[in-house]
Amino acid sequence: MDFGHSPRTQLLIEQVAAFIRDEIEPIEADYHRAVAAADDPWQPLPILGELRAKAKAAKLWNLFLPDDKLGAGLSNVDYAPIAELTGRSFIAPYVFNCNAPDTGNMEVLVKYGDQAQRDRWLHPLLEGEIRSAFCMTEPDVASSDATNMAATVTLDGDDVVVNGRKWWSTGVGHPDCKILIVMGVSDATADKHSRHTMVLVPRETSGVVVERLLPAMGRHDEPFGHGEVTFTDVRVPAGNVIAGPGRAFEIAQGRLGPGRVHHCMRLIGLAERSLELACERATSREAFGRRIADLGGNRERIADARIAIDQARLLVLHAAWLLDTQGIASAYGAVSQIKVAVPLMAQQVVDMAIQLHGGGGLSEDFPLAAAWTSARSLRLADGPDEVHRGVIARLELAPYLEDRS
Repeated sequence: MDFGHSPRTQLLIEQVAAFIRDEIEPIEADYHRAVAAADDPWQPLPILGELRAKAKAAKLWNLFLPDDKLGAGLSNVDYAPIAELTGRSFIAPYVFNCNAPDTGNMEVLVKYGDQAQRDRWLHPLLEGEIRSAFCMTEPDVASSDATNMAATVTLDGDDVVVNGRKWWSTGVGHPDCKILIVMGVSDATADKHSRHTMVLVPRETSGVVVERLLPAMGRHDEPFGHGEVTFTDVRVPAGNVIAGPGRAFEIAQGRLGPGRVHHCMRLIGLAERSLELACERATSREAFGRRIADLGGNRERIADARIAIDQARLLVLHAAWLLDTQGIASAYGAVSQIKVAVPLMAQQVVDMAIQLHGGGGLSEDFPLAAAWTSARSLRLADGPDEVHRGVIARLELAPYLEDRS
C-alpha cells in the first residue's frame, strides 16, 4: 500500500490548505454570526458566492470526482487529504463544490445516469448553478433497514408516479436545490434487493412538498438544511429513472462507498482542528496555579487523541486504497469499519476539547459544539453504527460458519 502523493496531488493539497487559511478561516466566524443574525438565514450570504467564484477560478473545484474530464481525476487515496483539510471548516466543502449530498448525487449521475440525465442535471451541478438532495430515509419505518421502505416509485406507461414521505433529506432547504434523487419500492414481489428504484424528481414538480426543515440537535444547518418531504401522486417521465427499475440498492452501494471515505476524512480534519483548539486552550489557561494541560490527566487525554486520530486516518486510507485497487466489493468491510470508528473517534476528541474549554466549549464562541453535533450525527447518517458492526461481524464470521455448515 502506497499512501504517498503524486506531485500534482501534493500541489493541490498545498493550494487547498492555502485557500482555507487565507480566504475561508479569516471570515468564517463572522460568517456564522451573520447567518445567526440574518432575517432569512436560508438565503446564502454573498460571501459564499464570492468564495466559490475564487475557488472555481483557482481550479479548486469538483476535486472529489475521479473522472478527469468532469473533476480533478483524483483517486480516493489522492482526494483523502484534501477532504481532511476541508473538514476543518463548516463551509469549505461547499466553497469547493465538494459538499454532500451533491458529491454523491453527481457520482450517481456520472456512473449510472444516461446522457439526457447528465445534460439536464449533472452539468449544472458540476458548474455550481444548482443544488440537490437525496431522499431515502423515512420517518415511519426503521430506516436502518432500507428494505423497510414504504415510499413507492410506480411505473405507469411513459411516467413514474412517486408517493411517500421522506425525512433528513439533506440540502433540500437550499434555495438553489432543484433536483431530488428519490428511492422507493417499485416491485414489492421481487428479491428484497431488487425491489427499489431511484428516480430524478425536479424540486418544483407538483405534489412535492417540503413539510418542514429539521433541526439536528438544535441546529438547522442553514442554508442547506435537512427536510421532511412528502410526495403525493408526483408524476415524472419514465426517462427520469436512474439506470433502470430495481437497481436502487446497486446504485446506493456505488454511491455510498466513496462518500463514506469523504465523510470520514472530513471528520478527521474536524478532529484535528478540535485537538488544536484543545492544545491552545490547555497551554494558554491556568487553574490552581498550573496550566490546564498539567491538570487531571489532560496530557494523557491529549496524547490519546493524537493516537486515535492517526489510527483513524490510516484506517480510512486503507479503505480508500481498497476502493481504488479492488472496488467496492472488496472494500465493503473496510468501509464499514471506518464508518464505525471515525465518527466515534471524532466525537470523543471533540468532547475532550469541549471539556478543556469549560463553559466556552458549549458556546458559539468556539466551533466545538457544532463539531460535536456533526460527529454525533454521522454515527447515524449513511447507516448507524449497529448496521456497520453487523456487516463487519458477518464478514469476519463467514469462514467459520462455512466450516460448520
